[in-house]
Amino acid sequence: MDSTKFLKPKDDVSWKEDRQDVDEVTGTTFIYNRFINLELEEQRRRLPIYKYRLHILYLLEKYQTLVLVGDTGSGKSTQVCQYLYEAGWCSDDMKIGITEPRRFCVTTLAQRVADERCCPLGSVVGYSIRFDDCQDEKLTKIKYMTEGILIREMMADPLLRQYCVIILDEVHERNILTDILMGLLKKILRKRKRLKLIVTSATVDAVSLRDFFNFKKLPSEEDTSVILGAEGKLHSIQIHYAIEPIPDYVDGVVDCVCKIHKDEPEGDILAFLTGSEEVDRAVSLLRQHLNENINKYFTPLILPMYGTLPNNDQLKVFRPAPRGMRKIVISTNIAETSVTISGIVYVVDCGFVKLKWFNPKTYTDSLVVVPISKASAEQRAGRAGRTKPGKVYRLYPEEEFEKLENATPPEMSRTDLSQAVLQLKALGISNILRFTFPSPPPAQNLLLALELLYALGAIDDNGELTNPLGVTMAEFPLPPLHAKTLISAGDFGCTDEISSILAMLQVDNVFIKPRFGENSIKAQIEKRKFEVHEGDLITLLNVFTTFEKNLETARKWCQQHFINYKALRRAFEIKYQMLRLLERFNIPKTSCDGNVEKVCYCIASGFFPNAAYLHFSGVYKTVRGGEELYVHPTSVLYSVEQPQWLLYCELIHTSKLYMRDVTVVKSSWLEELAPNFYHTVPTSSAP
Repeated sequence: MDSTKFLKPKDDVSWKEDRQDVDEVTGTTFIYNRFINLELEEQRRRLPIYKYRLHILYLLEKYQTLVLVGDTGSGKSTQVCQYLYEAGWCSDDMKIGITEPRRFCVTTLAQRVADERCCPLGSVVGYSIRFDDCQDEKLTKIKYMTEGILIREMMADPLLRQYCVIILDEVHERNILTDILMGLLKKILRKRKRLKLIVTSATVDAVSLRDFFNFKKLPSEEDTSVILGAEGKLHSIQIHYAIEPIPDYVDGVVDCVCKIHKDEPEGDILAFLTGSEEVDRAVSLLRQHLNENINKYFTPLILPMYGTLPNNDQLKVFRPAPRGMRKIVISTNIAETSVTISGIVYVVDCGFVKLKWFNPKTYTDSLVVVPISKASAEQRAGRAGRTKPGKVYRLYPEEEFEKLENATPPEMSRTDLSQAVLQLKALGISNILRFTFPSPPPAQNLLLALELLYALGAIDDNGELTNPLGVTMAEFPLPPLHAKTLISAGDFGCTDEISSILAMLQVDNVFIKPRFGENSIKAQIEKRKFEVHEGDLITLLNVFTTFEKNLETARKWCQQHFINYKALRRAFEIKYQMLRLLERFNIPKTSCDGNVEKVCYCIASGFFPNAAYLHFSGVYKTVRGGEELYVHPTSVLYSVEQPQWLLYCELIHTSKLYMRDVTVVKSSWLEELAPNFYHTVPTSSAP
């Protein structure tokens, strides 16, 4: 091991370097399409997956399930479906369905395949994600979608008769929908022998997956699943570790990127952080630190990357940097898998990720920043050195890397299961406990999910879906609390207002927050113009309503009031998709004409499980469990007189448990709307 000094703009930090190749350390190799400037057809032929084309087609003819383990960037996400299409699998009006864990991956991969097929997106190649459908029922043969979309399609067609092949991509992430899909597809494969399944990933326990989908019972019977490993070419990667832990990993990422840009030769930089707020903060700091004089050869082109970023801004990171510029991408873990950013030579890994963890005391998932797993660290390292030898800077000591878990726990074992249970019930799975999950969830989480759905009125005393409420909630592409609120809006006469609020909750960074200077003060003043004492959701409603009134000059209006125009445009589109969904279920479009109390009452009808009251000690507590909660500093209620009762939409766990997107309610509403969940305890019998 060599030691090298890493100089930062603020202080000195020492690093030690592991000069072994990544494959010697982890057993994993990494590749990238080095032929990006060639014609599309020639690029396809030179991708590593191409030499396995005939193997894939042969194995899929012989076996019902193929577990395809391919290196990151080998082309498996874009090429396998095309090989099947070219081999005639889509005859007889059949389709190839490809699921991805993220909406962003769906749209970018579909666009890439459409370009390679030389067809408009939405014709032969299409996609479907929540609140966005770009396909033609008759023309589309290759369809990219999120797992949730495929599950909802099963509600209408349980055997997926329109598909000849289903491809589950990036299953190593093991999110809750992926596990549900694998359990459901195992049932479907038994019924439809002609349906084929391909499970693909860069890092996965292939043997356990093969066994999960293998229906062989006797030694004399033939296997129904098989594994194929598709290897790529290796570029050497130098792994650098910090000698001591970094106190603030956001500042550490910024300082490390500055050092790389100043001292290292050509090559783009990819840095990983945990969330969109951290990404925006790092981008802002980098733009202050970096200028043309930092590196006399390269001007920095600094780009953010996260899931809620508008589509056009997301696509910028895939474009090659202009001559004389170095692309610096600051991303969440969205860049870990599925998508490949060209030109990356240097990777900065903060060592953390933001995950959802279910808190049984609050009935909700909390966003918690936790150390990454070794598998994730290897995935991040694999983003470097695609075109030539690369370098990876890990902002943690090597001994800390050795302490990391081998893999991230499956989402099924750590998150709220209410939406999953609701969808399984809608698919006819009455006994959830006997359902075949790849990783069985905790029994307590299942029980709490059933209790919550019962309180929402989605299931009855026998655990069956209620009709029409439970059936309708299962059809809505929203979490159960959101779905119940939107459906209840029809009864309370405020569907227009509630759809506006829920649409605003689907986007992030509504308010632009300059960090320094006069604009920072102006932005705070403009935000106060929309703030109301009823809380954050009514504040968001005020923003959206005013935006709708100024549609003709919307961009200028947003600039004047420090509002994110692209986020509002996206919310505008989502709202009217919600209204079309309500129309489909014969729920009329209504407005309460400014009756704020009616809107808050409707919000309470769906979000009542997320109630908190002001304890005499001065902190908020949950009604059940007595968990201490605090209003998030970004809330409009953070610095005002504390109301007695609040509802929150989200919990964030940092130094404390913070409530985000809060609304002021009355305690009497909770008893009226959820008598099965809340009741008043007589004072004489109170402990």
